Amino acid sequence: MQATTQRPPLIGMNLDALTKVVLSGGMQKFVAKQLAEWLYKKKVTRFDEMVNISKKNREWLEANYVTGREAPLSRQKSADGTVKYIFDVGSGNDIESVYIPDHDRATLCVSSQAGCKMNCYFCATGRLGFRAQLTAAQIINQVLSIPPAPKPGETPATELTNVVFMGMGEPLDNIDALLTVIEIMTAPWGMAWSPKRITVSTVGKLPQLKDLLEKTQVHVAVSLHTADPMQRDQLMPAQRAFPISSVIKMLEAYDFSHQRRLSFEYIMWRGVNDDIAHADLLIRLIRGLDCRVNLIRFHVIPGVELHPSSDERMLMFRNYLNSKGVTATIRSSRGEDIMAACGMLAGKNKK
Repeated sequence: MQATTQRPPLIGMNLDALTKVVLSGGMQKFVAKQLAEWLYKKKVTRFDEMVNISKKNREWLEANYVTGREAPLSRQKSADGTVKYIFDVGSGNDIESVYIPDHDRATLCVSSQAGCKMNCYFCATGRLGFRAQLTAAQIINQVLSIPPAPKPGETPATELTNVVFMGMGEPLDNIDALLTVIEIMTAPWGMAWSPKRITVSTVGKLPQLKDLLEKTQVHVAVSLHTADPMQRDQLMPAQRAFPISSVIKMLEAYDFSHQRRLSFEYIMWRGVNDDIAHADLLIRLIRGLDCRVNLIRFHVIPGVELHPSSDERMLMFRNYLNSKGVTATIRSSRGEDIMAACGMLAGKNKK
């Protein structure tokens, strides 16, 4: 997916698009499903590995397309086992993906944009500004390429069990590519994942959030961070375009009482949003929704005059919410020593 690539990539295409490809090459329609299996289930990187497709057809595919797989430029491992990968997405831009192993589970935090338009004050990605939309190929490449195949003698890493769209960018600001990637990941012809293994984070971008809820069954995590609308406006400019009251009203029309999960992300800052008054505002805002609240430790980034709440304050806040019937948990902080924790991702623009 380098900017210099002339032949278009096949990864990132859904079955309809792959069908058009094979028909244009004079192949039978069923070859599209074979292609999808090689690309998304077997994760091959070369056409000559697609042994049940004829040599003639493989040669035509290679002459006109690339598989689209790109290895990460580099990796950096945290003391806690978290690994940050950097990918080149062309035009001088890098993006970051974070692999988070946890016993027999492994979660990948995926980026959907280079930079971000939302400009949240407390987020390193937002402070970069917007650089570029990632294509469906560049997004699914992260999922297909991590963890990389082990080198000889190396212990294989745990295969992905979950994907969260919580990396660089606002996923719903790139809704078409996002929906295509979710289709690839969940369709029987694709990776055949349960949508319950996928979570999409958003500031609450409307009407794209409605599209996500109606066209998929993935989990949704709303970046809330404060229930005070004036305070949220100062911290998150998206509040002006997508007021949290409007987001809540829309969410109330959907059923989250079964397998699909709705959560609210709440970064805690000392003296800003971590007292009982803010907890009460939060309780009133989300009352009636079947949801949970994830309390997140703030990770300090340069140029931001905010400070993390103490552990004691976070425990108090969590316990108070739970005592009032709101399910709240404190999310473990991972990868802070390599700038891979929540809010710290900032791929470089190399121009």
